[in-house]
Amino acid sequence: MAQEIKVMLYGLGAIGSFYAFILNRTKRVRLTVVARSNYDVVKKDGLHIISMNHGDHIVHPAKVVRTPAEAGETYDYIVCTNKAIDQASTAKQLAPAVDESKTCIVPIQNGVGNEDPFREAFPKCAILSCVTWVGANQNTPGIVNHWKSENTQIGIFRNEALDAAFERARLNEFTSLLREGQTPFSVEDNVQIQRWEKVVWNVAWNSLTTLTMLDTHSWLKSSPDAMPMTRNLMREVIDVARKCNVPLKYELIDELIDKILEMQPIGSSMQTDCKMGRPMEVDVILGTAVRKGRELGVPIPILEVLHTLLLAVNSRMKSSSS
Repeated sequence: MAQEIKVMLYGLGAIGSFYAFILNRTKRVRLTVVARSNYDVVKKDGLHIISMNHGDHIVHPAKVVRTPAEAGETYDYIVCTNKAIDQASTAKQLAPAVDESKTCIVPIQNGVGNEDPFREAFPKCAILSCVTWVGANQNTPGIVNHWKSENTQIGIFRNEALDAAFERARLNEFTSLLREGQTPFSVEDNVQIQRWEKVVWNVAWNSLTTLTMLDTHSWLKSSPDAMPMTRNLMREVIDVARKCNVPLKYELIDELIDKILEMQPIGSSMQTDCKMGRPMEVDVILGTAVRKGRELGVPIPILEVLHTLLLAVNSRMKSSSS
């Protein structure tokens, strides 16, 4: 009989619920989910996943808890699909579920710099960093709609204190769970490239749709200056990435513009958070790029303005949620 793999999934929003479904498909996995607003319904009825790619499913995790401490055990993998609002606080929350001799942290979150607070809190843990391109929503607690968009890019966030073969073994085991869960993924030698590529995407569309409350296409058509501004904003983020020795190509701008124009008009997760009065992921999506740009002397005038405006909007969200 295959050895049981204990997985905790922290953050049961739409994306977290999708990965809960994928991981729970593997017989070897005993899944614990940490839920907040949907705790009661998931505890009682399970998660209802309606997927254009996978069909209609009900997921019943082995445990549904409100906090990692409530689970009362440690885990082989802790998958973080929560909003990356305060990573240091997340690390403290996870501590009761971590055994540094075995636990591997798997952040599946937007932004760059996400791994650093986990490395600081758990210096002996392996970390597998993931970029997700999954489209899903959870407009009703416990009911998740997943559309066609589905891919995961994954790689090792190298820990010099660990043997590289050990980290590779954790990567191989976790990707076997994704494979058995029947979701597409790619293993990346330097996943920071993919993280920064998605930041270029997110800085543009999250910021601009949130500050204008327009969808992507309406924004681009709003004035003759909208498209050039968007392209210049993307270029600023690429400039910062390149100064950080992340080899992004400027052709990425054309690729991302073409990609958005081929899609139906969309808003963004940040726009949704803003509409709902929730704190937004301003720091991991824009803040890291702004700090790095300033440290390295990269001109980022558009990025700095958008970051300042979003911090102001976010201060209103935080004060209203506290």
